[in-house]
Amino acid sequence: MNVKLTEFSHGGGCGCKISPAVLSEILSSMPGRTHHPDLLVGIESSDDAAVYRLNAAQAIVATTDFFMPIVDDPFDFGRIAATNAISDIYAMGAQPIMALAIVGMPIANLPVEVIREILKGGESVCAAAGIPVAGGHSIDSVEPIYGLVAMGIVRPDRVKRNDRAQAGDVLILGKGLGIGIMSAALKKGELSEDGYRQMIASTTQLNTPGSVLANMPGVHALTDVTGFALLGHLLEICHGSKLAAEVEFDLLPLLPAAVELAKQGHAPGAAGRNWASFGHEVALPPAMPEWQKNLLCDPQTSGGLLVACAPEDVESVLEVFDQQGFGLASVIGTLHDGKPGISIK
Repeated sequence: MNVKLTEFSHGGGCGCKISPAVLSEILSSMPGRTHHPDLLVGIESSDDAAVYRLNAAQAIVATTDFFMPIVDDPFDFGRIAATNAISDIYAMGAQPIMALAIVGMPIANLPVEVIREILKGGESVCAAAGIPVAGGHSIDSVEPIYGLVAMGIVRPDRVKRNDRAQAGDVLILGKGLGIGIMSAALKKGELSEDGYRQMIASTTQLNTPGSVLANMPGVHALTDVTGFALLGHLLEICHGSKLAAEVEFDLLPLLPAAVELAKQGHAPGAAGRNWASFGHEVALPPAMPEWQKNLLCDPQTSGGLLVACAPEDVESVLEVFDQQGFGLASVIGTLHDGKPGISIK
């Protein structure tokens, strides 16, 4: 199976996302929130998943995520795509219960065994999350596409939205940044074996702390960092909560291999598209190097949870991450009253 999956696609992972500016333009004329008393979360706040209340004790959480290959190994591609899709369930504070597979493959160009390995990779992650792949849909497509519809369950009063942060909240990021930069280097054959191991370890780590954080009243807002980068997803929190954010670059968790690659000039095209979409809402230090800016705009695939919590709950939140093997989880900044936007220190 000597097939390089990334050669079949024009982009990979969450870097395939439509840019924030273009997506906003597309959705600008769409109807607003569907008025239904049991639809607790819809499209109004660009949150990670939809939430529908079933009864006083249960709400269903539903999401879908899929993309083209970010790596060449089919099993790893399946694992990354599945982990990324399930992350949206954890980002709402829910527990996943079931998944459906989304499969689009160039049947004439990819051997059946390669496609089978992609699906096996996804199924292995679902098994680790304790959920079945209960079905799905497949098409013959020009580029390889794989992902999941993921569903979860949560108590209605424990849903963690991205627009409920409070002034004074502390920001915590659960995983290191740099996946998009590492992916760009991989496509050029310049990602080391150790760098690839770092990339796979991060992108296949399920964001399980989310369902634990749901039980903490001091966790006010929660999301995951994916294709719109740290800045884009933090801005969603800022706009939804009507707050300003201050982030200290030196506190950011960064994947070691990504730092060196960023300094060498590696950056995905989506990083530039991200900055063009939201850069006007971000204040950078005058002397910030380009490589640091690229890390802030770097599209993450299966990135970390971004938490806004009360100051007195910081240690408890960090303990949850630490207990579940998220050694890079770090405090990165704060939220305060002010015009929505981000200031980088």
